[in-house]
Amino acid sequence: MNVSLLVPDRAETGDREEFERAVVAGLARTPRAIPPKFLYDARGSELFDAICELPEYYLTRTETGILTECTAELARLAGPGCTLIEFGSGSSVKTRLLLDAMPDLAAYVPIDISRQHLDATAARLRRDYPRLRVEPVCADYMALDALPVDLNGGDVNGVPRLGFFPGSTIGNLEPEEATSFLRRARTLLGDRGALVLGVDLKKDPQRLHDAYNDSAGVTAAFTLNLLRRMNRELGATFDLTGFAHDAGYDPVEGRIEIYFRSLRPQTVTVAGRAFTFAEGERVHTEYSYKYDDAGIAALARSAGFTIDRTWTDPARLFAVVYLEAAP
Repeated sequence: MNVSLLVPDRAETGDREEFERAVVAGLARTPRAIPPKFLYDARGSELFDAICELPEYYLTRTETGILTECTAELARLAGPGCTLIEFGSGSSVKTRLLLDAMPDLAAYVPIDISRQHLDATAARLRRDYPRLRVEPVCADYMALDALPVDLNGGDVNGVPRLGFFPGSTIGNLEPEEATSFLRRARTLLGDRGALVLGVDLKKDPQRLHDAYNDSAGVTAAFTLNLLRRMNRELGATFDLTGFAHDAGYDPVEGRIEIYFRSLRPQTVTVAGRAFTFAEGERVHTEYSYKYDDAGIAALARSAGFTIDRTWTDPARLFAVVYLEAAP
């Protein structure tokens, strides 16, 4: 069955009521913050795909290189006939490496919050892999611990599930959120399940700074697209020339911190409410935590996984980790 399932029922740009509640609450709090998942409307997803191609953004090409080298071993570990479940699938570019190495998959289940982006990706995969069963699920994977579709003809428990969470997206979650997500993934994947996890490693702060402040300004456009989305969907009055992308590395917390920053004193209306910004005031949109080996191991243990394999590039910029469900 090749249908796109919506969980819960959402418009193509996401649940507007949820978006409004989150934005109003986030702008009313101190310090101000808006959850990063709202960066990924259709345009935001397109911009993120463009970020992945930037010369400064080493993460995608490094992870892709690692996956190219390890997919045969990964497929052997997963075994034949499993269901591949991707959390936050985006355009599923790296997923194709797994699909090519695992031609006997029972199904591929991409999960993403952007309905428009998800449906376009599913259509391309069905065209390029006509024998593959593609079951897209439009949902917030952070709140999903069960699938809304019977993937295996009633024998769900008899078919192992392999999760895929690439791109160091785990780094966008604060430590307690990362543990919560992985515990949900552990439940969804089951006792015979495994998870392929992409993790960005700690490294030279300047390299990290450059990756999130590219010279072409694509990352800045990605951040400021959130303001465009608020203008379009919530009737907001953000003047994009009055705000700037602001990203830097905090070595104490071990994370990149991303904000949009007000360039002058100004008042903006959002969903009928007025919010005043001082010059230099920032609104947090995203973290990107970086890990070392001990941090990865602790995270896995906290969520009920054990590390079976870890693959890295020669410079140890990035790691791909194969986690198995602990007994």
